Amino acid sequence: MTVLARLREVGVVRKGNRSDRVLVCAILFLSALGLLMIYSATRSTGTFSMERQMIFVAAGLIVYAVFTNIDYREYRGIIPMIAAVIMILLLVVFLFEPVSDSGVGRAQRWIPLGFFNLQPSEFAKVAVILALAGLLAPSNRDEVPQRSPTWKKVGLAVLVVAVPATLIYRQPDLGTSLVFVFILLVLLFAAGATWRQMLTLIGVGVIGVVIVLRFGLLSDYQTDRLMCLVDPAVDPQDLCYQLAQSKRAIGSGQLFGKGLFQEDTLTHFEYVPEQQTDFIFTAVGEQFGLLGGLVVLTVFAVIVWRLLVIGANSRDRFGALIAVGTAAMIMFHVFVNIGMTVGIMPVTGLPLPFLSQGGSFYIAMALALGIANSVWLLRTPVPSENQLL
Repeated sequence: MTVLARLREVGVVRKGNRSDRVLVCAILFLSALGLLMIYSATRSTGTFSMERQMIFVAAGLIVYAVFTNIDYREYRGIIPMIAAVIMILLLVVFLFEPVSDSGVGRAQRWIPLGFFNLQPSEFAKVAVILALAGLLAPSNRDEVPQRSPTWKKVGLAVLVVAVPATLIYRQPDLGTSLVFVFILLVLLFAAGATWRQMLTLIGVGVIGVVIVLRFGLLSDYQTDRLMCLVDPAVDPQDLCYQLAQSKRAIGSGQLFGKGLFQEDTLTHFEYVPEQQTDFIFTAVGEQFGLLGGLVVLTVFAVIVWRLLVIGANSRDRFGALIAVGTAAMIMFHVFVNIGMTVGIMPVTGLPLPFLSQGGSFYIAMALALGIANSVWLLRTPVPSENQLL
């Protein structure tokens, strides 16, 4: 199909389709709540965190709108180029001086650009989703699409994930590396992998975890976080202080919360370290209580639901896997982030989508959902090329 025909096709298909308004409303709600919670957590310091985040939110919404209007199928032909750029950025990170990571160590995760620090690992998640979708989805040249991916494709999928995940683990950033593993398993399952293939990968993963724990391959601060999860009382004033304060803040909110901007809250006195980033949910729990927390979880559930609907209505497997991969990424972030604030998951440093402070993270999430919304806009069956011409 010629470029002109493709453009006319997109125009015809999108004429009767609209953006997913439910998805857009959910993003706007979480973004507004995130700005409010960041202001609440930092207003006593005068660090202007909310004003800075507003710029990132505006940039992210522009990115969402731009990538919504780009035909998602165009990415399939440039996936190698996207992967190459991401790999270069992940390597460039190691050329810069490590910076403090929440007081637990020094990490090489950012490329300083002056106006903000670029974190390539956030955009690597989107690139991996595109790469896995392109690999596992049958191409137009396939005469008979495979019902399930071959072992060769499974091996290539593992390689696609292993390379960036290893580089990110060396930063060190174990939490983000685990996001890649979860996306891989979900997309292989969605692509029709057999139970033998899935169980083999899970078995290899379990063996890997045992080896890591047995030979002490984790950093000292990562070991301390696991220890705090198993026994929070081991050192509540030092190693486990962050977790203890997080649970205390959420618990103090009870059913309806203490109210917004109250002076007698842990949020006001900044007793929860890194509350505006990884522990932003504690501000929600303390000020809006259990009901407020349930509202946030419901909105995230709506986003995941809409992504699965997009996947189910996609015109091709490539678009469906993009939507499912994006849903998996968001699900993992939400489960681990909120889980660590209430003490059922170890502290991993994974932010909460659209609520936590951070420019690279917000823009990367908006980028992924913009591409997914493009899948939704092009969900109508393609008219024949003769009709278009």
